Amino acid sequence: MAHQNANEPLADLTRPGQSNSTGDARALYLKLFSGEMFKGFQHNAIARDLVMKRTLTNGKSLQFIYTGRTTAEYHTPGNSILGNSDGAPPVAEKTITVDDLLISSAFVYNLDETLAHYDLRSEISRKIGYALAEKYDRLIFRAITRGARAAHPITKANFVEPGGTQIRVGTNNQASDAYVPASLVNAFYDAAAALDEKGVSSEGRVGVLNPRQYYELIQQVGDNGLINRDQQGTARQTGNGIVEIAGIKIYKSMNIPFFSQYGTKYGSASATNPGVTDPGNSGSFVSAAVEDAATDVTGINNEYGEETEFANSCGLIFQREGAGCVEAIGPSVQITSGDVSVIYQGDVILGRLAMGADFVNPAACVELIAGAAVGSSGNAAF
Repeated sequence: MAHQNANEPLADLTRPGQSNSTGDARALYLKLFSGEMFKGFQHNAIARDLVMKRTLTNGKSLQFIYTGRTTAEYHTPGNSILGNSDGAPPVAEKTITVDDLLISSAFVYNLDETLAHYDLRSEISRKIGYALAEKYDRLIFRAITRGARAAHPITKANFVEPGGTQIRVGTNNQASDAYVPASLVNAFYDAAAALDEKGVSSEGRVGVLNPRQYYELIQQVGDNGLINRDQQGTARQTGNGIVEIAGIKIYKSMNIPFFSQYGTKYGSASATNPGVTDPGNSGSFVSAAVEDAATDVTGINNEYGEETEFANSCGLIFQREGAGCVEAIGPSVQITSGDVSVIYQGDVILGRLAMGADFVNPAACVELIAGAAVGSSGNAAF
């Protein structure tokens, strides 16, 4: 065994933060933090994989091209074939612009980190990932809601493509219909029929409800054979597409527009409130109002709708072509080091992304509403 002089540095000191025992002593700690942030983001963000996502490498916006339908005709012998006389198919475009840089950050003081009896950075990293994922999903779901009320960009005479769809849950003028399982099931079948009639592919169809709606629904559909019998037990509670109605996989999320709030709404029953009692101690982030983009939010370069325009929204059904998401900077982590860390005796941990979202094919977007008739005040086109 080798002997070490007490006055000499330990040559075989184990540095768990180094990669292969060389280089930066904190290199692996940084990667651990990055991994925790990504796990937090991926765990909470569901919309990213349910719509069309493209990466923007240059420029500030990305173009999506629409090609309308064309017709078939019989050939007259002897006539030249130079394309249909009606000039079809018609073409239009949709441009999605990247919003400003979205960030979530925290300053970690070295002494606090030393005294903490838990992994402070990992905990902070997860919360940063949650914050970015929440915003990511909310913008995409708002874009899909707008698509459900929009006409298609192809408007050539006799070649107009189908637009979005609104479906009423229940028949009463009360928002509480949003929680009636039988009414939700009927709405899903109506949505599937509407998507079929508008020529939307059956592949990639999903629905997103708030948690209370989801749990009300699985209590009924579980007894009616609408859940894969191989996916029982705790899988029913996850809300990750186990429940399927009319070929539509159903997810739950607290980030859908829900009666002008996000995910849930408490208060007395009315045409714009489902009448759920606040359980108490619900904190500052539950039942947050949809932002008024025109007045409350800077950095937004796309139209996501205003709070009052979601007054009766209570769920979404869509196919992946319904919306597009453009990423200039994917979810990533930055952290201060070197002289900055020495001066401030700590590090700023930053999670960031740059994205934008908008509806692409309105025909693939369906909005569920309750407490008002389709097309009534509060649910007009954006």
